[in-house]
Amino acid sequence: MYRIASIGGDGIGPEIILEGKKVLDAAGERFDFDIRWTDFDIGAERYLKTGQLLTETDLKELSTFPAIYFGAIGDERVKPGILEKGILLSLRFFFDQYVNLRPIRLLKGVATPLAGKQPQDIDFVVVRENTEDFYVGIGSRFKKQQKIELLIKRELYHAKFNLDVESDAEELAYQIGVVTREGARRVIDYSFTLAQSRKKKLTSVDKANVLSDIYGLWRDVFLDRAALHPEVTTEFTFVDAITMWFVKNPEWFDVVVTPNMFGDIITDLGAMIQGGLGLAPGGNINPTGTSMFEPIHGSAPKYKGLGVANPMATIWAGSMLLDHLGEHEAAGAIVTAIEKCILSGVVTKDMGGHSGTMGVGDEMVKIIQET
Repeated sequence: MYRIASIGGDGIGPEIILEGKKVLDAAGERFDFDIRWTDFDIGAERYLKTGQLLTETDLKELSTFPAIYFGAIGDERVKPGILEKGILLSLRFFFDQYVNLRPIRLLKGVATPLAGKQPQDIDFVVVRENTEDFYVGIGSRFKKQQKIELLIKRELYHAKFNLDVESDAEELAYQIGVVTREGARRVIDYSFTLAQSRKKKLTSVDKANVLSDIYGLWRDVFLDRAALHPEVTTEFTFVDAITMWFVKNPEWFDVVVTPNMFGDIITDLGAMIQGGLGLAPGGNINPTGTSMFEPIHGSAPKYKGLGVANPMATIWAGSMLLDHLGEHEAAGAIVTAIEKCILSGVVTKDMGGHSGTMGVGDEMVKIIQET
């Protein structure tokens, strides 16, 4: 029996999580395990009523669960960033979910915008560092009237210049990215372990040719860890180059490991080549702590309560949750059920079908029970 926390969140979140739970329960019945769900009221409604985002009680209770099943966050009544940073990012950081895992896989029956590519051509995984880089929140903005004088180091010219903001700039903003050796090491080690279980090929993404200090450290750590895994073929690619190769030759990749910001960008590209956000799951993983699994799409508030949202990414995220718990057979059965559901034409409007959210969930339950 597994105790799993459930956070529906905002917009379509509660609807798609409901279908996901239904499918996971069906998988549990077939593969002989039970899930005890505990629902948490965390999201925009509570924030608007009480001003609370995440409380100490929330975090203490959530820390007793091995995994969190998360729907979506975001509400047009709340200023952008408040819910996302105060809830979603706070959970990732509090539970030190340093791995963001994103499967990029084209399922049978799904159209890709890449001409001539088939399911066998698009099947790789992106491992994104999830707690460092430019997401650590170190930065600020200064306006002209503040008369701030900044010291800017110009390594290119081996000189230092004083910039008088009042005379030379109306406004200035800066953001500091942070990569630590330990932070890079642990996510790179995770990616090597994953590569060993797949095709033993690992691609590292950086921008060390320009941002040589921060991503030079990333590259140094990758080389250090690669020396311990001679059985894994490794390569480097710059982030701008990999966006081209994802489109031209996605079959080249197997496991890709990337710093936080670059991973945020290239996984959205990955979502599009695998068929869209409705088919894009994600995992926020702490291998020894509480992990969280979610679709990567937003809360789509205009579709709230209409029963038309696509639950497939959420259900696929549920498969990742079960795989993380060690229920590998059940996890595989759910992905197979998603594929069969698509091939049978039981899909929502965004995929060209006429089924509703509940109808897709019901069909997957049926497929799992009958297989």
